Amino acid sequence: MNLKEFNWSDRCVHFSCPERSVSPAVYILLYVCSAVVVLLTVCGNLLIIISVFHFKQLHTPTNMLVLSLAVSDFLVGIFLMPLILIWTIESCWIFGRVFCSIYWLFSGLLNISVYTIALIAVDRYLALSNPFLYMNIVSVRITCVVIVFNWCLPLGYTTAILYFNGNFKSSVLCPGECFLFLNDVWSVIDLVLSFIFPLSVIIILYTLVFVIAKKHATAIRELNNCTRPKTQKITSHSMKSERKAAKVLGILVSVFLVCLLPYFIYSLLANVIELHRETFWKVLFIIYLNSTINPFIYALFYPWFRRCTKIIITLHIFKTDSGLINVLS
Repeated sequence: MNLKEFNWSDRCVHFSCPERSVSPAVYILLYVCSAVVVLLTVCGNLLIIISVFHFKQLHTPTNMLVLSLAVSDFLVGIFLMPLILIWTIESCWIFGRVFCSIYWLFSGLLNISVYTIALIAVDRYLALSNPFLYMNIVSVRITCVVIVFNWCLPLGYTTAILYFNGNFKSSVLCPGECFLFLNDVWSVIDLVLSFIFPLSVIIILYTLVFVIAKKHATAIRELNNCTRPKTQKITSHSMKSERKAAKVLGILVSVFLVCLLPYFIYSLLANVIELHRETFWKVLFIIYLNSTINPFIYALFYPWFRRCTKIIITLHIFKTDSGLINVLS
C-alpha cells in the first residue's frame, strides 16, 4: 500500500524539522509507550509463529495462513512500526534517503497482510461450502506454495511501483520528509490492486461464509431431532468447529478492515481537500496497530493459543516431544 501525495511538494523548499512543542516528560512517555506497542507486536506475533511451527497438531492449511499473517505482522513490528512511531513523535523523517526507500519497500508487508486476509476468506469459504473437496485438495503443502506466491507478488509489485515512479532516487523530497509520490496511472493501479480487489474478495466471500454458516446452524437444529445420536454428534461437532473457525476469522477480518479503511478514505479525500501530514501519520499507524491487535484476538477466541502460550512461557516447550502435546483438547 502506498500513498499519493498531492499538495506538499510546493512546500518542500521551505520545510524543516519543527522544534519539539512537548515537555521532556511527555516526550519520554511517548517513546516509552511506543516501545511497549512495538514489544507487544513483536512478542505477540512471535508466540503465534512459535506455536504453529512447533506443535504438530496446528499444522493445518488454515493455520499456515494464520502463520503467514503472524510473520508479516511480526516483520511490521520490527521494521515498520518503530520508524513510523519515531517519525510521528519527531514530526520529521530523521533516517535519510536510503532508509526512506527501504521503508517504502518494506511497506509491501501491508499488501501481504491484505492478500493473506483474502486467502483466509477463500480458505473458509472452500472449507464450509464443499468440505469433502476441501479435505481432498487443500493440503499444508499446497497452502505453503500459495503463501510463497502471496509473498513474492506483493513484494515484486512494491518494488515495481517504487522503481517506475522514481522513488528509489527521490523518496526524500526535502530534508525531514519521506513520502511516496505516484503518478495518476500508478495511483489507480495501486488503489485497485491494494484495496478494491482484495476488499471485494474478502467482503463477498465472508458474506457467503456467514450465509453457509447460518444454513449449517439450521442443519444442526434439524439433526437434534434425528434418531441417530452418533451421526448427529459427529456431524454437529464438525459443523460447529467450522462455524466457530469462520466466526473467529470473521472477527479478525472485521478488525483488519476497520484498521484499513481510514487509510484509503484518506487517500481518496486527498484528491479533493488538503490534509495535514499529521493525519497521514495517524491513519498509517492505525494500519500498523492491527499487527498489535491480532495476537489478542487469538488469545481471546482461540483456546489452543492460550495453551501454547502457557507451554512456551513456562519453558515446557523444551521438553522432549513437546511438539506432540495435545493443544486442541
